[in-house]
Amino acid sequence: MSRAGAAGGGRDGVLIEAFLEMLAAERGAADNTIASYRRDLEDFHATAGLLHTASADDLRRYLGILAGRGLAPASQARRLSALRQFFRFLVAEGERGGDPSAALASPKARRGLPKVLSVADVDTLLKGAHDAVAKAKPGTGGQVRATRTAALLELLYATGLRISELVSLPDGAARAGRTFLTVTGKGGRERIVPLNEASHDAVAAYRTARDAAKPSAGQGLRWLFPAASASGHLTRQAFARDLKAVAAAAGLNGAAISPHVLRHAFATHLLAGGADLRVVQMLLGHADISTTQIYTHVLEERMRALVADHHPLAD
Repeated sequence: MSRAGAAGGGRDGVLIEAFLEMLAAERGAADNTIASYRRDLEDFHATAGLLHTASADDLRRYLGILAGRGLAPASQARRLSALRQFFRFLVAEGERGGDPSAALASPKARRGLPKVLSVADVDTLLKGAHDAVAKAKPGTGGQVRATRTAALLELLYATGLRISELVSLPDGAARAGRTFLTVTGKGGRERIVPLNEASHDAVAAYRTARDAAKPSAGQGLRWLFPAASASGHLTRQAFARDLKAVAAAAGLNGAAISPHVLRHAFATHLLAGGADLRVVQMLLGHADISTTQIYTHVLEERMRALVADHHPLAD
C-alpha cells in the first residue's frame, strides 16, 4: 500500500499525510500513534467516501456503520477523536471553513475497571518465569529466552512501563549500580522510574546468558533486548506470546494475562499499599491524572476497609 494508503493518493491522501507529518514533527507522536491515526482516517475514506469534504451527517452515518460492525462505544469514540483532530487541523490550515465534528457528541460507555492480577498471582507468575530459567540448559538459546522473559517480567512489575517502553530499553539500562531508569514515554516526555533489587538481579542474569550466546553482528547491542526484527529489538507481540506461555505453565489463565495487565497490577498494588495517586501518575507517565483515576476503585475499597476496621460504630 502506498503512503496515501486507502485514501488513494487523492486530496484526502495528501491532507492525511500532512496531518500525520504535523503529529510527528510538532507533537512528537510515536510511530504506533501515527499508524493508528492513519488506519482510522483511511477507514473513513474507504467506508464513507471523501473525508476532507465530509459533513456532520456523513460523520453520523459513519458512526452508525461502526456500531453496525459491533464496535464498542469506546472504539467508536476513539475513531471520532481521530476525525476531530484531523478536521481541526484542516480548519487551522485554511482547508475548511468549519469543523463538522464539533456538533457531534462522543459515544458514551461506562468505563470498565482494568483487569488486575492479585499479588499472589504475580508471585506465581514470577516464580514460573524463574523456574523456567532453572530448568533451561546453560549456554543454549532456551536459557537466553528464559532469562530474558524473567528479566522482562521483573522489570515490568517493578516499574509499570508501557510495553513499547520496556522492549525498547537501551542496553545501558538497569546496569549494576543504577537505581532508576530514565524512560522516554508518549510525546517525548521523560520520567524517572526506580528499580528494585529483583529486577537488577534478573537483568544481570539475562545479560550474562545473552552475552555468552554471542548475538549476531546484525543485532548488535544497542538494545537491552535485541532481536532480529525491523526495529532491532524484541517486539511487543513476541513478549506477549512468551508471557502467556509462562502464565499457562504456571497454572494461570494465559488468555487473561498480558503486559498491560501487569502494568495495571503495578499501579493497583502500589495504591493498595498506600501510594499517593500523583506518584502513581508520575511513575506510569500519564500526562493527565484523570487517566490514572481509573485506579481509584482501589482507594475507595481501602477507605471502606479503614472505616469498617476503625470507626467506633462500625459492625
